[in-house]
Amino acid sequence: MKSFRELGICEELAMACESLGWKNPSKIQLEAIPHALQGNDLIGLAQTGSGKTGAFALPILNALLEFNKAFFACVLSPTRELAIQIAEQFSALGSGVGVKCAVLVGGIDVKQQAIALAKRPHIVVATPGRLMDHLTNTKGFHLRDIKYLVLDEADRLLNDDFEKTIDEILKDIPEERKTYLFSATMTSKLTINIKSVSAVNLNCKLDGVRIIEM
Repeated sequence: MKSFRELGICEELAMACESLGWKNPSKIQLEAIPHALQGNDLIGLAQTGSGKTGAFALPILNALLEFNKAFFACVLSPTRELAIQIAEQFSALGSGVGVKCAVLVGGIDVKQQAIALAKRPHIVVATPGRLMDHLTNTKGFHLRDIKYLVLDEADRLLNDDFEKTIDEILKDIPEERKTYLFSATMTSKLTINIKSVSAVNLNCKLDGVRIIEM
């Protein structure tokens, strides 16, 4: 079993994993992290509780420590509860290196969220509707310089309920970015939303990885 350090995760984050009780990478982390660190886009198939948040959070934070810029990554979630959980994990992993997260979800005052955005967080975790609200109405806020986009529970985000909003969000972020889609099931819409020919399909139920032909 490889350690987080052996996967290429920096010492600060490896120590953060240990402090959270993560002794060894999970299967989806073992598959995803090396490809992410090589600069590949990812489609990861993993169930809730498989460690998938760490599979995308660790490579993003690893890169952030090198570049240290605001609005470095945006993570989209279909539900308020999941968005909060994702942000909590980013904050826990990045607590020792000063990572700042903003959570944009319904049920929380919009003005408070605008104040959080004005502090120029590194990571924005959001539900699609509330993110679009801020892109439209919060003065000075944009995601034109983000380096990473993550769609967690992408099968739900790409259904008819969210599709129009996701399309609008994609118009406001750069095409030159890394894209990670994580889902419990594979759908045809998952593959068409990654444009890079280097996208790697990771299925933690299977051995090995497959390159997706685009």
